This record gives sequence, structure tokens and C-alpha cells, in this order.
Amino acid sequence: METRHNRFDVSALHAALDSERRSRRLAWKDVAAESGVSASTLTRLSQGRRPDVDSLAALTTWLGMSADHFMRRERVEQFGSASPLAQISSILHRDPHLNPEGSAALEELIRATYSRLRTDSDDAMD
Repeated sequence: METRHNRFDVSALHAALDSERRSRRLAWKDVAAESGVSASTLTRLSQGRRPDVDSLAALTTWLGMSADHFMRRERVEQFGSASPLAQISSILHRDPHLNPEGSAALEELIRATYSRLRTDSDDAMD
């Protein structure tokens, strides 16, 4: 019987919030106002502290993402789960703010950076 341990990735949530905030050219106080969470909640997130359930719901709703996006599983599924690069590629190609050349350029940049920074020796990304 296989056991999986999940944990919530606070830094991934904060990074997603920051990316969305920057893309919409907002200040953190604007994020707090639009999402309905306190500015102190956002400060605690930036310090790596977990949000309460209501704040998590408000922030993921503001992002338009499921809280499941921020769950990290200790065991990686062998089949039926797209790699992070495949998921990023899909998202880039669906972005209405990017033309096909822009999507391809960002994808190439991310692949090169990922390849350089990955911690394992598996070269099966191509």
C-alpha cells in the first residue's frame, strides 16, 4: 500500500500572488482589498507562514486557481501526471496576452533555466 504525504507550499502561493500582482500592476494593498484578506495576512505569507482556511480560499479565488495547485506530494506519480514543464507550456500557449512567438520564446527560456537549475541528473526533458 502506497502512502502519500501532502504539504502546503506557502512559497508557491506567495510567488503566484506576486506574479499576478505584477502582471496586473497592483500594489500589495490592492491585492488585499481585491481578495478580501488583510495586508497582515499577505505579510505573513511573505514570511513563509500558512494562511488560515478562509484566507486561502479568498486568495486562490482571487488568483483563479485551485488550492490543489499549491499542494506538494512527497511521492511523484509515475503515470497520468503532466510534468511541470508541460503544464507551464500549456499555460503559456493559452495566455491571450502572448502571441505564438512570445509563448515559444518564454517556453524556451524556462526550459533552458529549468535544465540548468534542476537538481537531478535526468536529461529526459526533450
